[in-house]
Amino acid sequence: MMSKLWGGRFKKATSPIVDEFNASISFDARLWRYDIEQSIAHASMLGKCGIIPLAESEKIIQGLRDLKNDIEAGKVEFDTSAEDIHMNIEKLLHERIGDVAGMLQTARSRNDQVATDVRMYVKAQIKEIDSLIREAQSAFIKVAESNIDTIMPGYTHLQHAQPVMLAHHILAYVWMLQRDRERLADCFKRTDVLPLGSAALAGTSFPIDREYTAKMLGFSRISENSMDAVAERDFAVEFLCALSILAMHMSRFAEEVVIWNTSEFGFIELDDSVATGSSLMPQKKNPDVAELMRAKTGRVYGDLMALLTVLKGLPLTYNKDLQEDKERLFDASDTIVICLKVLIEFVGHLKFNTTRMAAGLEGDFSTATDIADYLVTRGVPFRTAHEITGKLVRYCLEQGKTLGNLTLEEMRRFSDKFEGSNLTWDAWSSVEKRNIPGATAPCRLREQLEAAKKALAADLF
Repeated sequence: MMSKLWGGRFKKATSPIVDEFNASISFDARLWRYDIEQSIAHASMLGKCGIIPLAESEKIIQGLRDLKNDIEAGKVEFDTSAEDIHMNIEKLLHERIGDVAGMLQTARSRNDQVATDVRMYVKAQIKEIDSLIREAQSAFIKVAESNIDTIMPGYTHLQHAQPVMLAHHILAYVWMLQRDRERLADCFKRTDVLPLGSAALAGTSFPIDREYTAKMLGFSRISENSMDAVAERDFAVEFLCALSILAMHMSRFAEEVVIWNTSEFGFIELDDSVATGSSLMPQKKNPDVAELMRAKTGRVYGDLMALLTVLKGLPLTYNKDLQEDKERLFDASDTIVICLKVLIEFVGHLKFNTTRMAAGLEGDFSTATDIADYLVTRGVPFRTAHEITGKLVRYCLEQGKTLGNLTLEEMRRFSDKFEGSNLTWDAWSSVEKRNIPGATAPCRLREQLEAAKKALAADLF
């Protein structure tokens, strides 16, 4: 077993169970690429500033590059006794280039080192997730375009409310996802701050060039306060908040898929490639994918709450509690990535029963608002028009009639404002009347589609 890099002050070895409890290499090993990248930048800066000899800096950099290649080739195993990824990289480098490897930690602590690794990880994940969100938006837009003329019931409280176009319903998710992209892009700005150079908590006495390191690592700016830089994980909380909202949006769509797939609704048929069967009942085609997506939202919420709880009582500056940030970040990000990939696949295979959707509007009273609006145009206050229309609906229910087959004589029993021989309250007329920006009218849908495509094309970084 290797001696601890911090062991000079200690007489006794740590207990094996303490070593096991304290170690994080089992999960933070995935940060190795970021750790090597920042170490190369740090070594380059140390040589440039004359803090260590340039020849030693170059030797360290070459050793790190060779180590990176070997890790990528699967030739390296990390040592659990070395605690974490930072000490593993240092140990492996020392084995390759000797004592000169010890110069790498000049003007640096594991505190600012891990804060930098985590920020680099979150930045990379934000970009990957943004790319997947755009793919999901594109899939939704294709569905909307191919169903531009499909009408369906719109719902409030899961009750028929007003007729809408299916494309309008689908595009609602495009705009939810667009806000998710914007939230992540905003989070990226606050994550894009370099902590390296803060050292353990107070900064360093060496004349380092933090701006140079930031440029090498692709950070837009450096941290303003060394204590804040090593102690804070609010950017990680913000990232998990954004992922939680994104998960919630995917879950809402998943819930609609589950409902629409029921025999009672029959609005969609699941493609065999995205459905599962029952081990007992041969007839079943189950929406397991949608149900899992719905359930995994709780998992992401749990990661957010766990990290908030870890941070809530920490005094400045670094505390070992912060080791618990990584598993929460990794789990939430991994969960979102797989959910987005499944969502893209799922949306691309949706099959709509447009006949069933249209049939659902027959005699459902979802055009009642149009009658109230008609009365308003005839000078009736809306609240009075609402009451009149409600009485009309009650009359229809009692007489077994629909709004569409009421005679003018019957309507005039409730108000003498009904006039003319062509009073129709059909679903198509209803959607066509809603001809304002952002509404469901077919002519407005084409405008919305173009706006959605424009938003999709925008690069937020």
